[in-house]
Amino acid sequence: HVQLVESGGGFVQPGGSLRLSCAGSGIIFRFSAMGWYRQAPGKQRELVARITIGSSTNYADSATGRFTISRDNAKNTVYLQMNSLKPEDTAVYYCNAVTAGSDYWGQGTQVTVSS
Repeated sequence: HVQLVESGGGFVQPGGSLRLSCAGSGIIFRFSAMGWYRQAPGKQRELVARITIGSSTNYADSATGRFTISRDNAKNTVYLQMNSLKPEDTAVYYCNAVTAGSDYWGQGTQVTVSS
C-alpha cells in the first residue's frame, strides 16, 4: 500500500518561507523519482519541481531561484523549500512519486500566501 503524506503547508505573508515535506511508504523510495506539483483554484495542476533518483533537479520557471527540492532517502522524504513566496504561489501542493512505471500522488497540502 503506497502512501505519500505531505506536511508543512499553511498561511504565510508575501516574502515569507515554508518548507513542505512528503514522507513516502510502500515504495522503494531511493528508486523513485519525486516531484512537487500544485493546483490553484480554477487552474490545471502544474509541475513545480522534480528530483531524480540521482538527485538531478529541474524547476518550473516560476519556481526557479526561489524554491529548492531535495530528498533524504534515509528518511524516505522529499522536501520543497519555498522562499520569497508570492500570492500567486497560493495553491494545493501535491507530492508525486514515479517508480516501477507507476505514478503515485499524495493528498495535498494547502499553501496560502496573503497579506
